[in-house]
Amino acid sequence: MNISLTGRGLELTDTIKDHMRSSIEALKKYNMDIISANAVASSQHKKGKEHFNVEFVLNLPQKHTIVISQNDGDLHAAIDIALERAEKALRRLHDKEVDHHKTGLNEIKSENVDVKEVAAELEDEIVPVELELYKPREVEDVLNDLKESGKMFDIFIDNEDKTRVLYKRNDGKFGLY
Repeated sequence: MNISLTGRGLELTDTIKDHMRSSIEALKKYNMDIISANAVASSQHKKGKEHFNVEFVLNLPQKHTIVISQNDGDLHAAIDIALERAEKALRRLHDKEVDHHKTGLNEIKSENVDVKEVAAELEDEIVPVELELYKPREVEDVLNDLKESGKMFDIFIDNEDKTRVLYKRNDGKFGLY
């Protein structure tokens, strides 16, 4: 990793350089193969007070460049806050790559595997369920069964050979289709 430290409007002392360098070196723990890291510290005078701005620019392979800019009245505090924000951004990228990688059909095609079999495995399985519609039932009987059980609805055939649905409504009453 190439590290570049720059001071604009202020001279970077050895302690500030060491602090910035160690902060950037701490970003290696995310194993993101950082190509280069540029740290720019600048000083501004606003309303008689001195404000420091720290900017980290991290270049990653095959990814966008991460730019973190932080203002503070203390230079060391600005460096620390910028480091925390850079760690958070790298942690998000790292977690996104490691945890959320799913194998899709394009990756499976490149592995010379039968795509139809794998696609069938990826689909949801539908399990057929037999309904107990053997004999016609009275609505009152179904209503009593529905009250006793914890079910929300029941499908049955009435005495006129019509398929009916009896269900519990939100207001506690029952509906019939």
